[in-house]
Amino acid sequence: MKRMFPSIPQSITVFLFWLLMAEDYSASNMLMALLLAWLMPQIATRLEREFAQLGKLRILPKLGAMLVWDIIKANVTVALQVLGPESRLKSDFLWVPLDLTNIHAISALAAVITLTPGTVTAQLSSDRRYLLIHCLNVDDPEAMIADIKRRYEAPLREVFP
Repeated sequence: MKRMFPSIPQSITVFLFWLLMAEDYSASNMLMALLLAWLMPQIATRLEREFAQLGKLRILPKLGAMLVWDIIKANVTVALQVLGPESRLKSDFLWVPLDLTNIHAISALAAVITLTPGTVTAQLSSDRRYLLIHCLNVDDPEAMIADIKRRYEAPLREVFP
């Protein structure tokens, strides 16, 4: 049974989501939902899985509050920069060296960077040691990298040890 359905919860989820998205409960659609409910867990079991170990979750409220503040501050900054003379903008791509190794932690960092206006994650190096980000305005690249590592990566290292 485990071979036919490696993950019953995943099969049920795929089945239900397919029906909800299709909004059609015909026999052919039910058959498609059953096929996907069988096939998707089969494919997922063959993928390399990297699980996240969670550490100090008590850091998350502080990180969340800091992120909300940074988003508000960055919105104002970006609005002023965009409304000002374009010649004053010094956009640049920066490679941020990572101390994080777990893909879930790196994904969280990439999301945090992208959520903050004026910065967007562009690429993860194939060895997962560097994250390429684009910054709308960079006066001091080293200070920007240090700020990202201190404000976001350090707390995420404690959440994902």
